[in-house]
Amino acid sequence: MAGQSDPHISLFSPEEIEFMAEDELVEIVPNMRMDPLNFISGNFGPFYPQIPIKVPLWLAVALKKRGKCTIRPPQWMSIENLTQVLEGEREDQGAFQAVPFHYIEISRLLFDHARDDIPDIYMVRSLVEDIRDVRLHKVETNLEKFSATSAVKIAHLSAMEVNVVRPFVVRALQAFFKHDNPVLMGDLDTVSDGQPQVTRQRQVPNNAQRQPLKRR
Repeated sequence: MAGQSDPHISLFSPEEIEFMAEDELVEIVPNMRMDPLNFISGNFGPFYPQIPIKVPLWLAVALKKRGKCTIRPPQWMSIENLTQVLEGEREDQGAFQAVPFHYIEISRLLFDHARDDIPDIYMVRSLVEDIRDVRLHKVETNLEKFSATSAVKIAHLSAMEVNVVRPFVVRALQAFFKHDNPVLMGDLDTVSDGQPQVTRQRQVPNNAQRQPLKRR
């Protein structure tokens, strides 16, 4: 879809969505001993060799780059689970399977920085890409059936998919609303264009005497 690559159409760029996904927790297995790390987002640690611990994805990637840990892929990235999700997506064209909100960004970061920690990485990568393609096709199909309504509800969309759909849906709802309420939308357009609003002020006669202010 166009919104995947066009930053003027999508609300956020892919890099911004990936940045938000880096706060998701993943499990690592340290190979060193280290005191707790204190961040604004929370405290993580202490770290002991071969003792699994959950940390934000960005911290896991940073430690992995320094050779301080291995990253355990999430359970949903197993071949068995991904195969079930893909089959469900293909069988039911009217609904989306439940997947992690940032499944695209998390898998991409792990493919880039923890290749050696993912069993059967080529099969896993292929399944994730197939799931993404099938879901985006279903998004496009559902948008073709879009009709005027006061709300749109599509369950189990991921962050990237929401980012692609949201701008189109907002513009479509505005167009429907403007068609049904041309006068009201004209007033809203005037306000949104930055025109100053006229406020009514109390008129004071020119010959009226001003009352002196009293000191407190």
